Amino acid sequence: MIAHVIFRLAIGGLENGLVNLINAMPAHRFRHAVICIDGHTDFSKRIRRDDVPVIDIGKKPGRDPRAFWRLFKTLRQLKPDIVHTRNLAALDALVPAALAGCRQRIHGEHGWNVDDLQGSSRKALWLRRLHSPWVSHYVAVSRDLRDYLVDRVGIAARRVSLIRNGVDTDRFCPAPDRLAAREGLAPTLDRDSCVIGTVGRMDPVKDHVNLASAFISLVNENPDCGHARLAIIGDGELKSRVTAMLRDAGLESKVWLPGPRDDIVRIMSSLDVFVQPSLAEGISNTVLEAMASGIPVIATDVGGNPELVKHDDTGMLIPPADTNRLAAAMQEYLLDEELRLRHGEAGRRRALEVLSFTGMLERYVELYESRFPKRSIETDE
Repeated sequence: MIAHVIFRLAIGGLENGLVNLINAMPAHRFRHAVICIDGHTDFSKRIRRDDVPVIDIGKKPGRDPRAFWRLFKTLRQLKPDIVHTRNLAALDALVPAALAGCRQRIHGEHGWNVDDLQGSSRKALWLRRLHSPWVSHYVAVSRDLRDYLVDRVGIAARRVSLIRNGVDTDRFCPAPDRLAAREGLAPTLDRDSCVIGTVGRMDPVKDHVNLASAFISLVNENPDCGHARLAIIGDGELKSRVTAMLRDAGLESKVWLPGPRDDIVRIMSSLDVFVQPSLAEGISNTVLEAMASGIPVIATDVGGNPELVKHDDTGMLIPPADTNRLAAAMQEYLLDEELRLRHGEAGRRRALEVLSFTGMLERYVELYESRFPKRSIETDE
């Protein structure tokens, strides 16, 4: 069994990747449990297997010794062969896991928080160093995160595997008719419009405020961009602020903010341009999904984004928090359909060749199998 320990199972890139991984791994070979430090939402229903328990520890904010005790007891009961923790918030599970007799402890780094955009926090650095003796092996989802672990935290390179996220290129693929895929989504997204979209949590680190500012500038200062439309799919603390910004600018008729949606495959295939405006990023699942869908991507030049988007080939890389550069990039795509098509096709090819979900899955299966004790493999088979 693999016990996956995360902070909270809710809508998010890390969480979506975990669910996809569990659903795709051979059921006859791997059993799973998901342990949530801070609970879960209905997002857990996306786990298609009915043999995967989702367990809430219910940790209170700050130090909560009772939560460590509950985690210890849970792991003693589950007796997993591997405990796989993810991101800084789950580091606290490593010591209880060791005390519970879990000998194989993998820790994954998937991205940065808004209060530590470049991994510069000395507290976070020392927490990672303090917990490193309790980690059997690390996984980094981007070269940027791998280099941080090796160069800054001081982890030996042999203890770190680079496993980038992958995308299901069968589910996410170019629509035979992009305009037909758009019909019925929202009156705002008519056939004559050019739709710029993004998908993800509306948290400060994703910087949707800058995206809204750039769109306002684009439309108000460029009369030839009147056909531009903006779709922001997702929810979070910034939604009300972004909605108010666009309303006050008089652009309600040009935007669509429906909140979370379950039809992301369809929505992605209906967009003309995808924007990832993050201030920091690990490896973005939504960027991968956009590329697989044949859509050009405008992404900030941070974290793992340059490992996915090739500037002036599959999209454009821009500095973070640069409203003018973002508006200019959107304008360039709006006015050049041939450029949109060329970059979108190049992104699709790159997704197929080097960023597939199958390749990622094989790497995780290989990693987990290398960590299972021989007795466990013989028993399961």
